[in-house]
Amino acid sequence: MSEVGAMLEFDRAASGSGELAGADEVGRGCLAGPIVAAAVVFDYSRIDVDYLSPLLAGLGDSKKLAAKTRARLFPLIVREAARFTVISYSSRTIDRDGLHKTNLRALARSLEALEPCPEKALVDGRQQLPGCSLNHQAVIKGDSQSACIAAASIIAKEVRDRLMRHLHELYPEYGFDGHVGYGSVAHREAIARHGYSPIHRRSFKLTLPNLLADSEKPATG
Repeated sequence: MSEVGAMLEFDRAASGSGELAGADEVGRGCLAGPIVAAAVVFDYSRIDVDYLSPLLAGLGDSKKLAAKTRARLFPLIVREAARFTVISYSSRTIDRDGLHKTNLRALARSLEALEPCPEKALVDGRQQLPGCSLNHQAVIKGDSQSACIAAASIIAKEVRDRLMRHLHELYPEYGFDGHVGYGSVAHREAIARHGYSPIHRRSFKLTLPNLLADSEKPATG
């Protein structure tokens, strides 16, 4: 069985051969821009694994996929999903409410916005979502185990990257079209030269030495 086939079967077992939602987020580790969460519903009472497995070849954690692979999978996921949602919260909201709280809220809202809501959902990560009205289960490294979580990861990543490329037109000096807000060396050097833009997260409280520390690897998430 292919890797995607195994992910689809993982979901089928979790869903009881009915509808199942998966949720994931991107942008948690960025220095600028929003956090974006997506939820994707696959109807496992209708999915043909033999058909969908080769179609979605390469499905997995969006942050580990080549941009071309994500771009190819994005319209296929949109077409094959029963429905999906996308929720985002701005850098101002992250600064006001805190990154962790905003992250969990985005995931919960992406699931609750599904109409109609499925009976079950899987969420990437370790934590349950406080106050979420939908029955859900946290799955560690879910974007490598569950097809619907991986699909949500790709939807969220593609939407966020496109937004950041648009914001590059407003703030070209920061190079958002390349690093899309993550803490690359080029991004840190741009902050040191130009200061913060309106979409940077002040709550990270970066100091100049930290900004220019080449030894720090870009954050992911």
